[in-house]
Amino acid sequence: DIEGSVLELCKLFPDFLEPDAVVRRQEALAAARLRMQEELNAQAERYKEKQRQLEEERRRQKIAMWESMQEGKSYKGNLKLNQQEVESGASASAVPKSKPNKKPLRGGGHLSSCIYGLCTYFLSF
Repeated sequence: DIEGSVLELCKLFPDFLEPDAVVRRQEALAAARLRMQEELNAQAERYKEKQRQLEEERRRQKIAMWESMQEGKSYKGNLKLNQQEVESGASASAVPKSKPNKKPLRGGGHLSSCIYGLCTYFLSF
């Protein structure tokens, strides 16, 4: 029954029904909630600042890519090239590398483009 439960609680926790103790508990809970909320707000602010910095870096990269495209340079790899130029302080243009001579993966014959011998089937008609 309820009365027995309340009596057991009063025995285990003597200040359970004491008004001053209830007020102290509520104040401690409110202070703990406030500390937790302040920590959460600080984390959210750090996250927003980090996202703002990332967005600013993305914007700079897009601007650098646009400028290199306007100059007629390839936009692929231009960020690495720009970073190297900034670090070294050199303004020399990059010299493109020549591709080494490679053998084709397949022979150059007509049947080289056939799949699973289907061309020989069609050629037999």
